[in-house]
Amino acid sequence: MNKDQVKGKAKEVGGKVQQKVGEAVGSRQQQSEGLSNQAEGKVQKKVGDMKEIAKGNR
Repeated sequence: MNKDQVKGKAKEVGGKVQQKVGEAVGSRQQQSEGLSNQAEGKVQKKVGDMKEIAKGNR
């Protein structure tokens, strides 16, 4: 597991928490930012996954 995978997963989880907090307090901005962070985290995790695949094929 590389740093992109770890950071991506952390950002994804943090975004999920932020989204749920936004729902709880009725803040659409927090919900939106949470969804955005989740998407960014998923992309970063995929980048890390691709790096791992490339590293294994050398």
